[in-house]
Amino acid sequence: MNKAARKHAELHAGQRRAARLRAIQALFQMEIGSMGARRVIEEFRDNRLDGADDTGAEGEADVAFFEKLVRGVVEFQNSIDVAISRHLAKDWRLERLDTTVRALLRAATFEILHCPQIPVKSVLDAYVDLSGDFFSGPEPGFVNGALEALARIERKDEF
Repeated sequence: MNKAARKHAELHAGQRRAARLRAIQALFQMEIGSMGARRVIEEFRDNRLDGADDTGAEGEADVAFFEKLVRGVVEFQNSIDVAISRHLAKDWRLERLDTTVRALLRAATFEILHCPQIPVKSVLDAYVDLSGDFFSGPEPGFVNGALEALARIERKDEF
């Protein structure tokens, strides 16, 4: 890969990372603020997708990917929640999880189930990395374990 192609790939990866981060934030905001997808997408498009925002997150986001994630989680939330719940310990329910962890798992699960063009290992790496942006305790390990278990069933051909 030449220098220009590598730079383009890095820019695209950064825009995807920013879109995922903003999608997690948007899903969190929707849940705690009882906001609808259309309204939160508009707010993020107007204030948070073009670079640094008030949370300190930097980088321009891939707007189309951000919208796909948020809308996709909303559209498929029931099946996403069922898939996540299958991979939680017996005594845990999805509702007991931290709101941010829930948003993170939902966005990642949407990608695992509905974005087969994105390699599953890239999805896992991206969301485990993002979980480290939110948490410094055991949560990234929990996210990794839950998502890997789900991915090994849903996209077993990639393992």
